[in-house]
Amino acid sequence: MGTNRYDDTRAWYAISTHSGYEEKVAENIRQRINAVDMADKIFEALVPKEKQIQIRNGKRKVVEAKIFQGYVLVEMKLTDETWYIIRNIPDVTGFIGAGTKPTPVSEAEIKKIKQRMGVEEPTHQIDFSEGEVVSIVDGPFKGFEGSISEVDVQKGTLRVMVSMFGRDTPVELDALQVKKL
Repeated sequence: MGTNRYDDTRAWYAISTHSGYEEKVAENIRQRINAVDMADKIFEALVPKEKQIQIRNGKRKVVEAKIFQGYVLVEMKLTDETWYIIRNIPDVTGFIGAGTKPTPVSEAEIKKIKQRMGVEEPTHQIDFSEGEVVSIVDGPFKGFEGSISEVDVQKGTLRVMVSMFGRDTPVELDALQVKKL
């Protein structure tokens, strides 16, 4: 193929996909690498995920959630040929970059993403925000209402300001102990 208009050093690139098809796109890239003998130019396809604790039906469940919905990271040497191969995989909507030139993801960013993926301690998926008014459904403050003053995603707890004895009192509660009004 004539001259290459891209920098063909090995780098990570972010490609956008239709949301929900990230795994399928990554798998298609892996298959395409072998099918068209591109292992020396396209090295890895990665869907960044992290463990999260989600609360469903009052129960905690550890799930793997995508860090970036609608994106797949690809480590490759960018050439006209590799650009064409990736761009024509079903459900790929494009490369991330300025204009028509894909921008590599920095090594520092890749390192941060991989560290985040490697964290064994799952984060809690809490569907509450500061200022929200909630009803306490469990524990010694059951039946009280209050507004959330702080959300701790690491611990899965909320600090709720409960009005009692004529003043607001901060109470630390598990996210399972409250419900939205």
